[in-house]
Amino acid sequence: MVHQGSFEVEGVVKESLPNTLFRVELSDGNIVLCHLSGKMRVNFIKILPGDKVRIEMTPYDKTKGRITYRETGRGSYGPPPLPPSPKAEETKKGS
Repeated sequence: MVHQGSFEVEGVVKESLPNTLFRVELSDGNIVLCHLSGKMRVNFIKILPGDKVRIEMTPYDKTKGRITYRETGRGSYGPPPLPPSPKAEETKKGS
């Protein structure tokens, strides 16, 4: 949800900086300095370079923004999924 007078844009995190600051490249090519919103800090949402994020910005300063949402298209940060077992493949062929 956007605050009154703000607008939302989407971008990709290019660089992680200290104190939960990030450099984000917007879809139009601009680079914006963003900080993490309070709800994302409280819930320990991890942001890594390459993540797609939603940013809230004001019309007064288009060089700064607030990251409000991380898209889930990149996948989880856990270990990669295991390949299917050979037994499962054999049962599919036998059917």
